[in-house]
Amino acid sequence: MIKTLNFHPPKPELSFFSRAIVQDGAPLSLGRTPFGDRRIVPILSGRFEGKLSGEVLPGGADCQFSSPDDVAHLEARYTIRTPDDSLILVHNHGLRHASPEVLKAVMSGEVVDPSTYYFRSTPSFETASEKYAWLNKIVSICSGMRTADSVILDFYEVL
Repeated sequence: MIKTLNFHPPKPELSFFSRAIVQDGAPLSLGRTPFGDRRIVPILSGRFEGKLSGEVLPGGADCQFSSPDDVAHLEARYTIRTPDDSLILVHNHGLRHASPEVLKAVMSGEVVDPSTYYFRSTPSFETASEKYAWLNKIVSICSGMRTADSVILDFYEVL
């Protein structure tokens, strides 16, 4: 039997802290692997604006695969350089899925109302900077959308 307590774990809330616009390159298709249809999408550049601001450095990638049920499993790694030259590694896991019609439009580069598809992720951060050490100690989530050549991500700290 569970003992009744007079207090409960806190209800999580979200606090917006940054928006990123990340330009990506043409995907490289590896074809069907044991995990599904595998693609590697190069990360070319981008910007973070907000409590966390900085430049997305070239050289990152989103190694994603689509499972047989057309769910894109996303895993991106890239680096941010802040205005004071601090470096922050971002490791972002996520999911994107939609109806076949919406998915076809998104994948063809059309700008589609992001409320018509699911694009969420759970980024984690790593930095040696004391100024940005708070990023090493938070749980965060993103809500995203695609354009023809970029991804727009809103970052929230889970409080």
